[in-house]
Amino acid sequence: MNVKKAVIPAAGLGTRFLPATKAQPKEMLPIVDKPAIQYVVEEAVRAGIEDILIVTGRHKRAIEDHFDRSYELERTLEDKEKYAQLNMVRDVSELADIHYIRQKTPRGLGDAVRCAKAFVGDEHFAVLLGDDILIEEDETPAIGRVMKDYKEVQASTLLVREESVQDLTKYGIVEIDQHGRVQHVVEKPKERPASRWAITGRYVLTPAIFDEIDQQQEIDGEIQLTAAIGTLLQKEAIFAQIYEGKRYDIGDQIGYIKANIELASQRDDLGEPLQAYIAHLLSH
Repeated sequence: MNVKKAVIPAAGLGTRFLPATKAQPKEMLPIVDKPAIQYVVEEAVRAGIEDILIVTGRHKRAIEDHFDRSYELERTLEDKEKYAQLNMVRDVSELADIHYIRQKTPRGLGDAVRCAKAFVGDEHFAVLLGDDILIEEDETPAIGRVMKDYKEVQASTLLVREESVQDLTKYGIVEIDQHGRVQHVVEKPKERPASRWAITGRYVLTPAIFDEIDQQQEIDGEIQLTAAIGTLLQKEAIFAQIYEGKRYDIGDQIGYIKANIELASQRDDLGEPLQAYIAHLLSH
């Protein structure tokens, strides 16, 4: 069974980026000149995903507008014969079949995923978190690797990455055996866990996850997806795939700045002048 549907939760308030996110979705903050959420959508498309559901919230219409046609802008670019920019704008609106649903109150990642229940139906589905920009050296989409593993094991599969000890409290942490099967999962452990494998924003899940989400109690006003995965683990096998590519955690300011600098430095049009400027800064 191929994974054909993906869910991208994008309903968070983005409080760590206030005041920039007061009237603008954090998912629309640009990494150089491309909104962060576009990187995630493009990853799903490159992996062969056919339908994408973006779970939004209030004040998130800019996301819908970004992936929609902009006839006035297209006409202006065409009249000015700016065909490269015209094609770029049109390509964004033709990336995939993108659907939207609102999470009416911000109740955590688990609740955001639950909003996709009708969209998913009885299919396995991918989940991609917008705070994680994942770049493989060979340009293979990270979610595509997870989907490939899922086809082999026919079970929910999580992408995991070994994190430093001081960062483990930020993530859902899993323990895995030598076969890659998940043995235990905990969300943001308060004490040092037995494992350093952190869930890295990419999942393929069975529809059974929705029943588990329904059974979860709110913790600090949120329903945790990791907790639902933990109870699902008691009923069916879950596997982990180790990720060794580049990850930018753009959910905080430092990660966001790093992503902008590093991705800009790799571009043919920006890399050389940016590196020269950084060298100038460091010399003073």
